[in-house]
Amino acid sequence: MTYYQLVSDYKDIKTYKESFNELAKMVFGLDFKKWYEKGYWNDKYICYSYIDGDKVIANASINKMTLVSSGKEYNAIQVGTVMTHPDYRNQGLSGKLMNHIIEKYEQEYDFIYLFANESVLDFYPRFGFGKVQESSFSLNVSDLKTQTATTHSIRRLDTDNPDDFQMMEQFAAERIPVSPIMGVKNNEHLLMFYFILAFNDAIYYIEAIDAIVIFQQEDKNLHIFDIISKQKVDYDFIINSIVSADTEIIHFYFTTDYENENLYTAFITESDDTLFVRPLFVDGTRHFLLPLTSHS
Repeated sequence: MTYYQLVSDYKDIKTYKESFNELAKMVFGLDFKKWYEKGYWNDKYICYSYIDGDKVIANASINKMTLVSSGKEYNAIQVGTVMTHPDYRNQGLSGKLMNHIIEKYEQEYDFIYLFANESVLDFYPRFGFGKVQESSFSLNVSDLKTQTATTHSIRRLDTDNPDDFQMMEQFAAERIPVSPIMGVKNNEHLLMFYFILAFNDAIYYIEAIDAIVIFQQEDKNLHIFDIISKQKVDYDFIINSIVSADTEIIHFYFTTDYENENLYTAFITESDDTLFVRPLFVDGTRHFLLPLTSHS
């Protein structure tokens, strides 16, 4: 087998960083450039890559963060951006990177987790990861306590506006977990990725309760992707600020502790992002959903 050099933590090495980005664009259609040029590739995001010459040919990245579950905090590593250049596949490079990361971090962190698509569901159990079933959270608008939309000051934030962007940075740094049942903290580098690249046209500020809400209305469905707040979320206020006359169903992309007896929860049976955890720590009978904006 050909020997390739293992490199890591190269956020300040332009050649490797740009090569990593080219591979991410090829494999996932992801362009990290705007994110890292704004300074969010920090010490909490570390790439472990094999290189051939100066070219990144395989990669697995780790994200350091704090996970909150049932009010308790855990130091966690999330593995992401696992990819291999098509010309270098079937050489076991991803497996070697996974073993390297596990050996390096398993004693230092409470657990390691990742999200996998259908094509690799049989890959991660080889490394001691267990599959965990997450749940969906939704609500019919007809079941809301208050059904009349009220007028509050709500405005869309623009990532190209310096004042708006500074506000996003502040909220990312100071937010509390969206729910004490299941949430994350100390992951502002990931949240800024979603602000800058994934949801840059769906970010809104509700001044009356000093909260940022990422949401989109699609046909009769209101998708609430995240609520970024420095205090406990006021769901009734937020929903009545953003729901439209056309909305029939509200979908939450995180574990919500919204106290509404009509909140509908169900185990997700099919998903493009299946959760794997090592060691397996989650109670399989409990409904939870890790926040979408914490996925790497």
